[in-house]
Amino acid sequence: MPAASIKKILVCTDGSPDSEGAITAALHLAQTAGSAVFLLEVIYFVAGYELQAPDSLAPPLVNLELMEVQANAVRERLAGWQAQAANLGVALEPRVRTSPSAYEGIMEEAGEINPDLIIMGRHGYTGLTRLLMGSVTARVIGHSPVNVLVLPRGASLSFQRLLIASDGSPYSQAAWDAALALAQAMGSAVVGVAVAASDRDLPAAREVGRKLEAAAAQAGIALETLIPMGRPDEGIVKAAQFKQASLIVVGSHGRTGLKRLLMGSVAERVIGHAPCPVLVVKKK
Repeated sequence: MPAASIKKILVCTDGSPDSEGAITAALHLAQTAGSAVFLLEVIYFVAGYELQAPDSLAPPLVNLELMEVQANAVRERLAGWQAQAANLGVALEPRVRTSPSAYEGIMEEAGEINPDLIIMGRHGYTGLTRLLMGSVTARVIGHSPVNVLVLPRGASLSFQRLLIASDGSPYSQAAWDAALALAQAMGSAVVGVAVAASDRDLPAAREVGRKLEAAAAQAGIALETLIPMGRPDEGIVKAAQFKQASLIVVGSHGRTGLKRLLMGSVAERVIGHAPCPVLVVKKK
């Protein structure tokens, strides 16, 4: 995923401080890549029970007046970002969409503009709330046809040191290819991680590491490999902390339906606890 190939960026905001870093990252990436930025905020449907009799059995109506007030406030907020983008020489188009859920609105927008990358912020939740099945980020990653970049609050986007996690699967291969392309384009240092869940998994993890080293050498990239033990997500996050990675790159398994949203997937857990941005690469 070289920066030059990112022609359109869809960045999602909910108006919270947690999403400001995602917008800033999108603007800086757009400066480098010459990308167009589409800044989206989704307004949820608001049920207006006051518009009908309290004992009515009809479905709740949408309070259109309240929605219009919300939409005007959102447009004003997005216009401020549009002005900031113009000062940076970046073309930013504000987009406001109404939908029953944030994830559906994001997917509808992605289907309309066909972005090359989706950027989202990670909310500052802790503990289990980071991993709740059905979170907006998890749903977008599960259904997005393009790569998704997730930034923790306060994190900045840098390509100085990439950490690529691999389990030898075709999904990891797609992430590896993207990481190599980024490293070559940005002059990044690269750390390869293959986690062994137990002693019996060590030979397979070491073989994955050897394959990564061979591929990196062929591409002219210096690679440092780590083989942590334990749960894959914990090994990846600890390796990122130890090596002070500026970006983690992981693959997204091609699950469908409800399996896309299973709480506890490696990518979702890494995103929930990573100290730096995480790029989830989708296998084409």
